[in-house]
Amino acid sequence: MNHMLNEIRQQPDVVRNILENEIHNVEALAAEIKRRNIAYAYVAARGTSANAATYCKYLLEIQHGIPVAIAAPSVFTVYEALPHLGDNALVIGISQSGEAPDVTAVVKHARSTGALTACITNTPGSQLAQASEHTLNIGAGEEVGIAATKTYTGTLACLALLSTALDPEHPERIEHLRRCAKAIEASLGLDEAIHMLVERYKDMQGCIVIGRGYNQCTAMDTAHKITETSNIAAQAYGAAGFQHGAIAQVQKGFPVILYAPEGRTFRAMADLADKLRGQHPALICISHDALFLAGSETAIRVPMAVQEWVSPIVYAVAGQLIAYWVSLSKGLDPDTPRGIEKVTKTV
Repeated sequence: MNHMLNEIRQQPDVVRNILENEIHNVEALAAEIKRRNIAYAYVAARGTSANAATYCKYLLEIQHGIPVAIAAPSVFTVYEALPHLGDNALVIGISQSGEAPDVTAVVKHARSTGALTACITNTPGSQLAQASEHTLNIGAGEEVGIAATKTYTGTLACLALLSTALDPEHPERIEHLRRCAKAIEASLGLDEAIHMLVERYKDMQGCIVIGRGYNQCTAMDTAHKITETSNIAAQAYGAAGFQHGAIAQVQKGFPVILYAPEGRTFRAMADLADKLRGQHPALICISHDALFLAGSETAIRVPMAVQEWVSPIVYAVAGQLIAYWVSLSKGLDPDTPRGIEKVTKTV
């Protein structure tokens, strides 16, 4: 068994461990956010962690009204510019290794200006953790596969747990998170069906992945995984932006993966699927809604419904399995993608 598939299968336990072991760290950070009356957040991340940063943006803005900016670390490291942050800012660095020099540089500068600093990492003693006042530990154990799977969903779980701690008036939110672990477990049963499905796409040279809202990050991460493990160009789009130009590239038989979880964005995603069918792509719809999927040419049904705000933790699994099996169908090893190392250090 490849490391990637083995680590995909570890994700239910990773989420459960975070809910059990990180609650005190999360509550301490949430208390400080409230005490300091944080006005906005600034998130620094690269690679897969940048997809998690997009989830952070939707989560904090929708659930808590905290505006979130995604940092461009090169502003600090290449241009040597120092944006004005200040003591009413929360700055979060995300890096599974904790050894991303550019992400650490953002956090160090932010802390020197009086900002509240935190990080999410799988390596508690890392440079990033040392630079931060608060550390949320993914605690996934060593991730051997190049593609970040369990550390990605672990990062999402840490962010969702922070959101829960910021909202004590709704204790049922922790149950929504616990349900995610069960839903991931159920989604692992999709493995063989996805294996059979992607066989027909083994010759594809590119694809499009579409999400919206909370699941913008899911589209981004699925495209990221397919690109790095299969040596093809997978492009991610938000559903609204996609219709402002990129939709023109869709031709007959062109693979399009579309995420349509239940929630506020479902109707818009279903409408977009109808619109795309007129261009006759190879449309792969991923959803829990059986009625919607009944009208889809190629359907992947996520077995359990979850709340939309935590759905990226669950829906990421389908994308990981697609990337894994596309890679194998092309005769590649997803554990050794071309030109990529497990810890990528950029400045």
